[in-house]
Amino acid sequence: MRFRPLFVALGLLELLVPRRVVDFWMDRAVTPESDFELRPWVYTAARIEGLAIVLWALTQGRRGD
Repeated sequence: MRFRPLFVALGLLELLVPRRVVDFWMDRAVTPESDFELRPWVYTAARIEGLAIVLWALTQGRRGD
């Protein structure tokens, strides 16, 4: 799997620094005049997503795909 290191890196970033990752993408997704507030659970969900990505990327290489 060629992209496994990329997926692992992105998953680790999301797992270790979810606030920076979420804020980075939210800055690109909304306009400056938008008034929004993220709920605290969003960062927990980002951590869980990061863990899922890392586990998926690491197990895909072992299955011989």
